[in-house]
Amino acid sequence: MVSSKSKEGLIYNIKLSSVGPARVTGQDVVYEPSNMDLAMKLHYLRGIYYFDSQAFQDITIYNIKEPMFLWFNYYYMTNGRFRRAESGRPYIKCNDCGARIIEAQCDKTLEEWLEMKDGTLEKLLVSNQVLGPELAFSPPILIQHTKFKCGGIALGLSWAHVLGDIFSATEFWNVLGKVVGGYNPPQPINLAHSLTKANSTQTLQKIVEDPLSIKRVDPVEDHWIAKNSCKMETFSIHVSATKLGHLQSRTDIQGPFESVSAVIWQSISRIRDGPGPQVVTICKKGEEKKENLVGNTQVIGVVKVDHSIREANPSELARLIKHEIIDERLKIDEAIEKEHGVSDVVVYGTNLTFVSLEGADLYGFDWMGHKPMNVNYLIDGVGEAGTVLVLPAGPNDTEGRIVTMILPEDEIMKLKFELNKEWSIA
Repeated sequence: MVSSKSKEGLIYNIKLSSVGPARVTGQDVVYEPSNMDLAMKLHYLRGIYYFDSQAFQDITIYNIKEPMFLWFNYYYMTNGRFRRAESGRPYIKCNDCGARIIEAQCDKTLEEWLEMKDGTLEKLLVSNQVLGPELAFSPPILIQHTKFKCGGIALGLSWAHVLGDIFSATEFWNVLGKVVGGYNPPQPINLAHSLTKANSTQTLQKIVEDPLSIKRVDPVEDHWIAKNSCKMETFSIHVSATKLGHLQSRTDIQGPFESVSAVIWQSISRIRDGPGPQVVTICKKGEEKKENLVGNTQVIGVVKVDHSIREANPSELARLIKHEIIDERLKIDEAIEKEHGVSDVVVYGTNLTFVSLEGADLYGFDWMGHKPMNVNYLIDGVGEAGTVLVLPAGPNDTEGRIVTMILPEDEIMKLKFELNKEWSIA
């Protein structure tokens, strides 16, 4: 183990270790990400789960690690490392190298930390590591355990989006709670023993135009993060149930996600030059049942308009978001397949992107009868058009919504002013 100090002295006494599956996965076992998975490879999900002091009272780091060995028997692919086939297509070699575990301490109480309401500082509670530049040594997931001065705990999950969407990540995390409670996951099935997609030489005969929801970036090679020309900043606002009801009444009760997204879409249009953004990307839970343990199956679509957004009726924008999404998943799949899975593209932030976490069981994680008091998710690797996540503020609707925004740094204060002036929500 090694120890070091983090910036600003808030997080300190950092220690690193690894945990892997309790049993050997097998010889030459590989897991092949789909085309949709590879479309998301430059993005990362960062989840933070806050618990009060009673939840982990008298719990040691060994007590936390012990159930993970059984957990990872089931999610074996999350403990592998990326390789490239001769075609260049990435795949995971399931070699049981393990997940990285980070232990840390914070010199603030949990109450003091939450009162700071600083999205930048919140990133100290979860690893910001990305895959590469040495893929063979980069874990796809990292878990951080941060103990506050009062005994409260933050558990941070860093999840490479190439493994799966937010719905896969939360399901993965919730299974750990079940294992702690005595659940014995079944042995995973359909272990792949040879490469199929990676060695395919099939070429699409038709010319496939790139969908509006992706943007090609300069080759990243084995360092899976795209570069922006401006600094991106993260901030969150809490929209109470009362204010949420007010927004919905002004947007014809289209739904919490649609109402919040319409308001922010218009507000951002008023701080940017021009009539747009006239194309936005919408990401939300897909209706089909997921066949595999992990994977990217969320809906990714676009909404297009041909008129100025700043003068539009918010209720019309909300209606478009709810009913007029053009699903682009098949086009994304074809665009990645066209180049045999070696494309480097960005999805979040190609257009202004709205991500609905409705349907993600954020508060389903249970540690020996204790639920998280607060949960937040962030996204790294967002393009310059920005991304907005809308997630529940608590385990039930009476607590409203948390809206987390990743935008160019110079837009943050302008947007806060606009949201306060027109909607009183920032």
